[in-house]
Amino acid sequence: MKKITQYIYVPVLLCILSACYKLDVPIKSELTSDVFPNDSAQFNSAAGPAYVALRGNISVEYFFLETLTTDEAIFPAKGGNWYNGAEFQQLHYHTWTRDHAKVNEQWNWCSTIIGTVNQSVSILQGNMPEGATKKTTLAELKMIRALAYFMMMDNFGNVPIDTVSGDFTAKPNVARAQVFTFIENEIKACIPDLNPASGVSTYGRANKWMAYALLAKMYLNAEVYTGTQRNDDCISACDNVIKSGLYSLEPASTYLQMFYPNNGPQMKEFIFAIPFDPSWTSTFVYRAQNLHARYDVPRGLVQKFGLPFTPDAAICTLPEFYANFNDPNDVRNGQWLTGPQFLADGVTPATVTTTKKGYDQFYSGADGAEPYTYQIDIKPEVTLRQDVASFDAGNDEIAWNMGYRNIKFYPDATSLNRNQKNDIPLLRYSDILLMKAEAILRGGVPTMGQTALSLVNELRAERTTSAALGSVTLDDVFSERCRELVWECWHRNDMIRFGKFEDKWGFKTDADIRHRIFPIPTTAMQLNPALIQNPGY
Repeated sequence: MKKITQYIYVPVLLCILSACYKLDVPIKSELTSDVFPNDSAQFNSAAGPAYVALRGNISVEYFFLETLTTDEAIFPAKGGNWYNGAEFQQLHYHTWTRDHAKVNEQWNWCSTIIGTVNQSVSILQGNMPEGATKKTTLAELKMIRALAYFMMMDNFGNVPIDTVSGDFTAKPNVARAQVFTFIENEIKACIPDLNPASGVSTYGRANKWMAYALLAKMYLNAEVYTGTQRNDDCISACDNVIKSGLYSLEPASTYLQMFYPNNGPQMKEFIFAIPFDPSWTSTFVYRAQNLHARYDVPRGLVQKFGLPFTPDAAICTLPEFYANFNDPNDVRNGQWLTGPQFLADGVTPATVTTTKKGYDQFYSGADGAEPYTYQIDIKPEVTLRQDVASFDAGNDEIAWNMGYRNIKFYPDATSLNRNQKNDIPLLRYSDILLMKAEAILRGGVPTMGQTALSLVNELRAERTTSAALGSVTLDDVFSERCRELVWECWHRNDMIRFGKFEDKWGFKTDADIRHRIFPIPTTAMQLNPALIQNPGY
């Protein structure tokens, strides 16, 4: 089911904004406040660019920063392929700099969302007739801005605050705690005007429950952001979502389907998701595409998934992370490709024909050029067989099948350009239950007759046929979050909150606490001289 209101994804305005939200070159347009927008369709179109901008980098650059910096995933080079100036190596080792391409793109993407919202709010504030519709539209847009600020606060710590379109004054970055307060106040101010409905009518847009879910995220991480715990506030925000009665856990039979190409507003857990469709275009310089299958699917499994393109097979998990999937009765195991592979019938081996040298580049026999057919067998270990210094696993079949692969965002066989139509959820009901359980374990007061144990077991009852837990610890919640939210861009956030981001995994040994936030990009500081660099960079 993908029939949703799509007008918000068809942009009318071209907004190209710099990292400090100012235009270096004046834009001349025939669209003026006298002629646009002046009716309901045009009001909707004027709001559209903010949602187009939000699609931006979510499945690639943002995913890389939130995932490749953790034990959840690794992106080694393959015979020089995907070395990319060591950018993926640096994410793994925590040696990124202020000139790292993905760090720069993340800053620019969030800044563009913020600047686009500022422009749309300014246009609609002046042109849209007063009334409930105007209030709701403006509140929805401000929630998109709040989400972008949350991402910036989480990634960069101290960031500038700018809510006025056309104000080109250089804004200094302010303390992270102050950014937190700004976002909190913004969300609270929006809540009375947000739509309380869920489903098709609000899908892809911020409703009242998305606001509470984002507040819960902020309060759960408040000690990281401000130095003060807000566990009871997190519980209260979660309770608002729970008491709405609009969301529920998907049963085991449909858990994996939540992330299929035909997902959408029918998914009972989606509180806020970003819709995707290969037919949609973007006026922005950002991807605005879901490219998960491109990176996640082994290239030898094109036939298994019926793909019209050859995937890059570049990203895999690490044994340290996969160790969380230790329950053979858990439906969530089904999102992984492990061990010997078969075609879609589950019987026919998935094979690749190459040469003995092509299978193993270090093969030294005289018959290295002889044909060799093997069944794809995905191994858990990742080894830098070719060159440790260049983060290179080698350019042979052994290297290309290293590391278990996650296909949560199931490959879209109908896409001809690698862009999938799987919508990407940012906030789900299962996360609400796990956040509340964690907040209780961290000292919050239980409510509604729910305990940390009952909440975790409520989730597990829909995920595994194994016996319910008899007790639950914070480490249990962390492992449950790993299983439930893998590949959904929350693991870096979780590892920092649990004090695990400085641990060793894979080839990474860095334990510098300053790397919990990224540096402000050089380009951003050049554009905005009022910015002050983060400590350690």
